[in-house]
Amino acid sequence: MKYRNLGRTGLKVSAICLGTMQWGWTASKETAFEVMDAFFERGGNFLDTADVYSRWAEGNPGGVSEQIIGEWMQKRKNRRQVVLATKVRGRMWDGPNGEGLSRKHIMEAVEDSLRRLQTDYIDLYQIHADDFSTPVEETLRALDDLVRQGKVLYLGASNIRAWRLMKSLWISDKYDLARYDCLQPHYNLVHRTEFEAELKPLCESEGIGVIPYSPLAGGFLTGKYHLDAPPPDSARQESVKRRYFNEYGWRVLAAVEKVAEERGVQPLQIALAWLLNQPVITAPIIGANSVEQLLPSLDAVDITLTPEEMAFLDEASRRGE
Repeated sequence: MKYRNLGRTGLKVSAICLGTMQWGWTASKETAFEVMDAFFERGGNFLDTADVYSRWAEGNPGGVSEQIIGEWMQKRKNRRQVVLATKVRGRMWDGPNGEGLSRKHIMEAVEDSLRRLQTDYIDLYQIHADDFSTPVEETLRALDDLVRQGKVLYLGASNIRAWRLMKSLWISDKYDLARYDCLQPHYNLVHRTEFEAELKPLCESEGIGVIPYSPLAGGFLTGKYHLDAPPPDSARQESVKRRYFNEYGWRVLAAVEKVAEERGVQPLQIALAWLLNQPVITAPIIGANSVEQLLPSLDAVDITLTPEEMAFLDEASRRGE
């Protein structure tokens, strides 16, 4: 495993981050333990979760992923080896303050997360999405208080527009508040414009670490989908079909598969390597429902694409979205 500093900070994280949205949803606690064990045995140290995971699933109250991670860390006695990232913003209880980025919601939500995670601090605390109903300064002052209290070590943002991120950095600088040192955007070979248009140059300029989610486009870039073989019906498959089953998507996938075949590796490893070969990227977030799904992704850190391969993939995937 390779390690990288998170943005301009001194925090070292593995070049692959293990996403845990599926814990207690599509992966049982036992499977989650197996995947996390395998990830750490291979040198991974970076886990990403959120308090709301997976509240949308029937019978899931939210917080289940955090709870599973907390139990795992307690049993493995490895809290110091874990770089633990979680998020705040989503609805976690009833009432008008049960969601958002107000001081009230943040201060109550962080205590709930700490309890579920069975720890007294969170390495990277991220806003899960923007909240236009709350002043940016209120959110940042609440987060700064958590940093000063030692309950949070670093701050990050996800699903935020470039101008709002820049405004947040300005407010942090003006009032001497802890700032966002990490961004978690939606970014992959078939979904480029959202990040690259404005967020990418901003992160490069301001030294912000980038940990993209959905780096394999919901599984589309793994190579398991084929133009002449429709996938089985499911809500998740329908989302992939709606987004990527088009001329552009198949063109990008064909380019990924061509490079993979020439290299003798799996398409998903090329899709991840394309991200990892960009200096602005710290660690793509990958999910796995089994150890077998996990291991190929970890091997992507050892693939260095040539300038010609990067240019080929860039050209195949270049278009406005």
